[in-house]
Amino acid sequence: MAVLGLSVELLVLFVGFGFMVGVFFGFFGMGGSFLVTPALLILGYPAPVAIGSSMAFVFGTAIIATMKHADVGNVDYRLGALMFVGITLGIEGGRLFVFFLEELGRAELVVGIAYVLLLAAIGVLFTRSALRADGADDEPDDPDEIPELAKTIKSYDVPPMMTLADGSKASLWTISGVGGGVGLVSGFLGIGGGFIRMPAIYYLIGVPLAVAVGTSLFGALISGGVGAFSYGRSGVIDVGVVTALLVGSALGARIGSAATVYVDESDVTIYFGIMLLLASAAVAFGEIANWTGIAAFDTVSFVLLIGSSALVTTIILYYGTKEIRAGALGPAATTGEK
Repeated sequence: MAVLGLSVELLVLFVGFGFMVGVFFGFFGMGGSFLVTPALLILGYPAPVAIGSSMAFVFGTAIIATMKHADVGNVDYRLGALMFVGITLGIEGGRLFVFFLEELGRAELVVGIAYVLLLAAIGVLFTRSALRADGADDEPDDPDEIPELAKTIKSYDVPPMMTLADGSKASLWTISGVGGGVGLVSGFLGIGGGFIRMPAIYYLIGVPLAVAVGTSLFGALISGGVGAFSYGRSGVIDVGVVTALLVGSALGARIGSAATVYVDESDVTIYFGIMLLLASAAVAFGEIANWTGIAAFDTVSFVLLIGSSALVTTIILYYGTKEIRAGALGPAATTGEK
């Protein structure tokens, strides 16, 4: 029996994995698309299908996220529109490179190695950040303040200069460079690129942090839409996989968002970092399985990726449930003492 072109087992797997990715998205504000492509590669999907389907998934999740940030005025649509050309050209360049590698029979290998390095790098950053979290407070005193690097870059008037929503100016070359660079990574790896685009908008273009986050999500919407269209023209998007992931993600995102009210992100960040390191190892084992033909490595790869994701999801839900129960029992306990 097949549903959406998937066996019942695969359907349950993708809905469940989408749920976990949705929890991460709702709790950490990261789309989790950098986990979707590796998961599809591990399951044996060709690189173009894995990347194209991931881009379509990015587009679906970014619509809801952008609308939420737009409601509170944190999206600079003008900046997003100016980044559009760079994003489009970058994604198309990434797509062409993937298909070039596919013709050489090296796409899965190169994309897999890129993901091993990418996930490991992000994992190290999250883990180090969590370990240092007990130290100084990194939050800016003024939420509208921009970094010194951005101030330095904006001090150079390289025409044409564009006026942003907050009234400041930025060179179109800087905006296009950010859009093109992130677009290239998105088109090549099938990710929204928020973990690159948001810091780039904040540190290079120079907008307030909240606006950088909201505009980055708008950029993810553009990246996902352009990427899905570009890969869709080649007929490599698995609609069944994308639909199952989005169904699970919709529920997970609501639960993850609700958990932020009860759970301190710093309590979970280190586990998220460790999960990314394990995901890097999972992709590495998948590549070793392809090189050696030993099925056991595929099994290890699958267990590491799904198991680590399930562990972090469980930890978030555990902390959330614990705090809710503590809050519910608190008044009763107090009444009993009286």
